[in-house]
Parts: sequence; C-alpha cells; structure tokens
Amino acid sequence: MAEEHHGKILTDKLNLEISKAFAGKTESIRLLLLALFGELHVLIEDIPGVGKTTLAKCLAACCGMEFGRIQFTPDLLPGDITGMNIWDPVKREFIFKEGGIMHQVILADEINRATARTQAALLEAMEEEGVTIDGRTIPLPPNFMVIATQNPTEFTGTFTLPEAQLDRFGISFSLGYPEREVEKRILDLSRKTNPASEIEAVTTPGEIKAIQEEIRKIHAEPSIKDYIINIAEATRNDENLRLGLSPRGAQHLFRAAGASAFLEGRDYLIPEDVMNTVYPVCRHRLLLSPGAAYRNMTTLKVIEEILSRLHLPSGIN
Repeated sequence: MAEEHHGKILTDKLNLEISKAFAGKTESIRLLLLALFGELHVLIEDIPGVGKTTLAKCLAACCGMEFGRIQFTPDLLPGDITGMNIWDPVKREFIFKEGGIMHQVILADEINRATARTQAALLEAMEEEGVTIDGRTIPLPPNFMVIATQNPTEFTGTFTLPEAQLDRFGISFSLGYPEREVEKRILDLSRKTNPASEIEAVTTPGEIKAIQEEIRKIHAEPSIKDYIINIAEATRNDENLRLGLSPRGAQHLFRAAGASAFLEGRDYLIPEDVMNTVYPVCRHRLLLSPGAAYRNMTTLKVIEEILSRLHLPSGIN
C-alpha cells in the first residue's frame, strides 16, 4: 500500500520545498513535475519577471540535480551550447570544451531571441540526448531536461520557433501574473539574497530515474490508448485547426498521462489522466485555421469541443 502512495508523498514533498522560494501557481509546479517524471521537455511562454528562472532553479535543487542556464541572444552560436574542440598550444592537441548544455536541468532562457541555427543546435541535442563534435558523440548527463522560456512573439527581437522544433517540447504552459496575496509574498521573498539557495534536496537523480522507469510500466487499458489516438485523429481532422497533434505529440500525451497517474499515487491510467494533461501537451502544437482565428477561437476552446465529442472510456480495471 505504501508503494501505491509513493507518488503522492513525493509530490507533496517537492511541492512544499519548491514553494519555499517560488511563490506562484501550484498548477505550474504540477506541470513541471509531470514533465520531470514523464521525461518531457518544457516550454514556458511568458513575459519577463514572473518567476520562470526561480521555478527552474528550485526544481533542480530539490531533486539534487545540476542546474545550468543558457541566455539566448542573437549572437549566441551553436558551439556555445554544444561545446567545441579548442587547440591547446601546450599539449599541442585539440581539447573539448564543454558547452552550456552539459548539465542535468537546463534553463534555455528566451530561446526565441536566438537565430534558427542556434535554436536547432539545442533542439537536436534534446532529441538525440547527446552532442556530436567533429564526429565524436558525447552523451548528455542522465536525467537531462530542458526548461525553455520564450517571449511572446510580438516582443522586439524574437525569432519564431518552427513547428517542427515546437513539437520536441512535451509540455507548455504560462505562469501569468500572480494574484494579489501571492505578490505580497513575492515582495517578502525578495528581501532574501537568494531564496532558491535555501532549497534542500528531498530526492535524488537516481530516485527520479527509477520513477521514470516505473511510470513507463504503468498499466494502460487498450481503451485508454484508443482514447489518446482518437484525440490525435480528431485534432488532425478538425476544421478549426490547420495543424493537429503529431505521432510524437500522442506519445508525449501518453507519457504525461502516466506521470499524472503516478502523481496521484496510482499504477494504472484512467481517462482523467489524459483529460488533465491534454491541454499543456497540445497547446503549443495545435495551430488554428485562419477562419478559427478570425472567429476568435482559442486552442483551449477547440480542445474542449473535441473532448466533448469523443466517447469517454469506461470500465477501467
């Protein structure tokens, strides 16, 4: 019985520890944990100054994982991310200088301020779980996770992420402005030099890896898998969308649903696990048709309409 509730107990511990320095919406923490346990990368689209960096630092600290930050700018080069071979005149040979990506939790800050070539270097490493320098493949650290932030597209100096690159992110969300009482707490936390430095590790990278393996084995009835595929097919055929959910997106939804079940202390999937994760998995992937945009439709509204039309699996064992 204790094992059944392991996910809930650990989730509560992580929530409590992160909340010591991050005064924001608990839903944001839940989504970040879904990504961590589901082995998914995260894209956060928001304005500056709402706590994205703090949230990423807190996650790494409470999991005992190495944290690295890469500030994306127009002059950032691919080698700054992946690393490069540099000539050592003393040793008279080339030595490898690690890039900023060689950490377990990477904050790719303002990713859409860099050029497409530099964006691609990061996203290729995310997909391949390693970097190739002069024919030599170097694996990324275990538990590797990217938390990328991007400015709203109407901000000055941004380069739009192509659809194929957006599809590599498993979960997307926005923090938004805090509520009034929450912002008062933020003011109190700002008196501390570095609130995130007070975060203590409540788990280990090894335990996180074991949890990820456990989630891969969570039981899913065939009807749940059919439900996920039905959602994907519905997005591909919906007249309000010009781009639906890809097969990779369906895989990410399956992983996120498994992580949701774990967070609730279950070793099996139920339809609610899919319903509660479908929007953060799909929101950055689905593109509205011109007609839907003209009618002021939103991605959330389209997803809600699709879910309302689909038959909900029942009799889950």
